[in-house]
Amino acid sequence: MSYEAGSKECRLLIDAKESLLSAMDSLSDISSTENLQLQLKDIYKTLENMHDKRRKIESTTNFI
Repeated sequence: MSYEAGSKECRLLIDAKESLLSAMDSLSDISSTENLQLQLKDIYKTLENMHDKRRKIESTTNFI
């Protein structure tokens, strides 16, 4: 991702998402990890939602 974080919290969320993507990529070549990959994907989606909310908060704050 080449997104410049607007806050420390955004940067941390981006880093966490990148780490999960790396873990999912590593697991994709290991048999019998499908369930684990699905769990990581759900966690990724949760982090993405948190990041979206944070971006909305920051964009609202920057306009005030």
